[in-house]
Amino acid sequence: IKAEMDAQREIFVRGAGERGIGEGLANTIFDAVAKFASYGFNKSHAAAYALLAYHTAYLKANHPLEFYAAVMTMEMGAQDKLAAYRQEMTKRGIRVHPPDVNASQALFAVEDGQEGAGVRFALAAIKGVGRQAMEALAAERTTNGPFADLFDLVARVGAKTLNRRLLEGLIRAGAMDGFGATRAALTAAIDAASSHAHAASADAASDQVALFGAETQEANRPRMPERAEWPELERLAHEFDVLGFYFSSHPLEGYRHVLGQLGVGEAASVIDPERTVEGRPHRLAGVVVGKQERKTARSRFAFVMLSDLSAQYEVMIFSDLLEHARPLLEIGRALLVVVDARLDNGEVKLTGQQIEPLERRARDVRDVVEIEIESVAALNGVRAMLEGGETGGALVRLILPTAAGTLATIALPDRYLLPYTRMADVEAAAGVVRLGRENVVPLRAAS
Repeated sequence: IKAEMDAQREIFVRGAGERGIGEGLANTIFDAVAKFASYGFNKSHAAAYALLAYHTAYLKANHPLEFYAAVMTMEMGAQDKLAAYRQEMTKRGIRVHPPDVNASQALFAVEDGQEGAGVRFALAAIKGVGRQAMEALAAERTTNGPFADLFDLVARVGAKTLNRRLLEGLIRAGAMDGFGATRAALTAAIDAASSHAHAASADAASDQVALFGAETQEANRPRMPERAEWPELERLAHEFDVLGFYFSSHPLEGYRHVLGQLGVGEAASVIDPERTVEGRPHRLAGVVVGKQERKTARSRFAFVMLSDLSAQYEVMIFSDLLEHARPLLEIGRALLVVVDARLDNGEVKLTGQQIEPLERRARDVRDVVEIEIESVAALNGVRAMLEGGETGGALVRLILPTAAGTLATIALPDRYLLPYTRMADVEAAAGVVRLGRENVVPLRAAS
């Protein structure tokens, strides 16, 4: 604090003068002390840290999988740091395998299996699950083999260990996708799985074994309910909540084909100190993943964390723009932002200049989507996902089979548009054979 340092300087110089040291020399000595106080230590300490830094750098350069597994395990409680490491690994071409109850350990681990070499995401890094429970899960799997399904998992590890909140966290993170059921169905089956596990535990504790014990237990196993998967944006929001970043896909994926026409760049390039360009505006897209508002004696400002297809980045928004943009800064909202970039002590700082909803500017271009369906019966499901033209989206061409065994193409009128946020939902819908994208056609110049 400058005021405090100035006060201490006066005391130091005065005391030095009382001991026969001139004012000039006293100020020189104080300047040296002040500089050292900012970050200084003795030579033995510096040598030890230098050796540690060398070892760490060597590990990162020559054994990157082991390095990232170790450092991500160390930072398991900090989702923002895990997101940054994952971003760094992606940039280096290093795979991060998704969390999986039949593959992951409690901690991050190096894996070289069918999916290729990489780092397997730690179960204990999922928000709300806890390390002790995940160690019990991994130990059971190691001893008795992989889990067949949700019911087998809860019965073997125990409903007391795997409570509802913990199971929801695993499901939302995608750690049970390997069971083949949708995340919505798995969530709906939690209560049945817990009841089944409690009943099996009670039978085992009673020492009563039925004549047809194994057959009876199998017959009493609950069935997985039929549930359509959560909409893409909801599924990704759950994923982000428990992992700290989007893992399986990204909410902007549906906009990928139009971002170039809108002059949108990649955040990863803009926030890279070696690639950024100062002194000119940058147009970026991003989904709001965090916001902090602060105030001074004169005004308010905000730090907004956004995520695009390449990186997470922070934008500082000052009071004038904040007053206009505050209603748009909702978690999960897709935005188009114009920012200024400047280098500050080796880091790129972004300041917002303009903010608007991405879907509004997406109307300036028109994508064409071909949706091939297997039968006329699938039309109703697709139609429910089409919205009015005023919301923006892609023009739709339906391709469907005819009685003659050929394929017919029907171009839907402009009032039937497929929102960019529903592309993945349509592609996964029952009866849809494929979803194809054509070139983006600009409706008017994107300014």
